[in-house]
Order: sequence, then C-alpha cells, then structure tokens
Amino acid sequence: MLARLAHIRNWIFDLDNTLYPVSANLFAHIDLRITDYVAQMFEVDAVEARRIQKAYFIGHGTTLSGLMQEHAIDPHDYLAFVHDVEMHALEHNAPLAEALALLPGRKLIFTNADAPYAAKVLDRLGLGASFEAVHDIHATAYRPKPDPSAYHGLCEAYDLDPHHSLFVEDMARNLKPAKAIGMTTVWIDNGSEQAPDEDRSFIDFTITDLGHWLHDILESDI
Repeated sequence: MLARLAHIRNWIFDLDNTLYPVSANLFAHIDLRITDYVAQMFEVDAVEARRIQKAYFIGHGTTLSGLMQEHAIDPHDYLAFVHDVEMHALEHNAPLAEALALLPGRKLIFTNADAPYAAKVLDRLGLGASFEAVHDIHATAYRPKPDPSAYHGLCEAYDLDPHHSLFVEDMARNLKPAKAIGMTTVWIDNGSEQAPDEDRSFIDFTITDLGHWLHDILESDI
C-alpha cells in the first residue's frame, strides 16, 4: 500500500461517474430525465426547464433538494422518474472489483442517488458484493452532498473516524466538506460537470481512472 494511505481504514466512493467512466454517458440520460421532470412540473419548454434545473443544482446541491425545499415535491416519485434509464452502457469491471477486494478495511458508497438505483448500477458493474453499504439521499434526510450534515451523518451511521477515511468523487466541490472533517480526498478529473469553483486546495489526489489508481497504490510501498 502507498505509504501516504497506510492509515486509511474506510474507503468511501461516490457512484455516478466515479465507479464507471464518464464515457458511459449514463448520467447524461438521468440529466435529461431531470429536465423532463422539471419541464412537466412547471409546464415550460426544455430550455427554461434546463435553466431552472441547473439553478437548483448549483444553489441546493441537487435539483431534488431545491424542488423539495421550494415546492415540497415527493422525493420517491422524483427519484423513480429520473432513474428510469437503460444501463446497457455499463459493463462488468473485473479489475476494479479485484482492486476493491484488496483494499484493507471497509468500503462504502456515498451517493446523492437512492439505494435501489445504486444497486442496479453496482450489479451491472459486477460490484454488488464489493461494498458494505450504500449511504443514499434518503439516509441524508434529503440534505445532499456537499451539505456538511450529510458527511457527519455518514460518519455517525457507520461509526467512521474521518481521519482514517478516504473519499473518492468526480464532483470536486463535494470533496471540500470531506476534507474539512479530516478525510483524505481523491478527485476523479474526468470532465464531468463541476460547480463554478476553481479552488482545489482541499484535494489530496487528482486521478483520471479509479481502477488504475487503486492498482497503483496497492502495488506501491513508497
């Protein structure tokens, strides 16, 4: 194990565009479903729906959070609608499953999606048995990353010491609260959507491919 990471006992991973490559384009389909939901709800065209959607995303962390806070929508209906997408683009990733199995300690998913959707993604990737648990949007009481309460809730739910925990994310802004409580942070710089924030001081590692990086750190003793 890479010496810098010898203290890590808890390995925490985002789901979308983190456990699979952004080139799978899965979240793009979810993004379109979110736009459709907003368009139907507000009875507006796709352009205006997109504007509303992204305003909520930037202002509240997720579109769902904004719609719940300002319009009291049913999160279960919303999540069922936006996650109703095909997953044919996802393929089993045996090397990633092997690397995850070799990591010393606990492995968890921390996602702004919900557990049923996460289970489908993990099954398609061949990672269904790789993680102890999925901490989803319901578990955060609909206060999504990067809300600091979501990170404290994760640690409390699974008795995690953040100073012995590492968090991997493709959304750079979601790493800032993790670093603030002592986690080691890994940003997957894969071109997925970022908030308008150029500060990267809270990022410990910047990578482009999760599987390759895990194999690299497992093979290193420096």
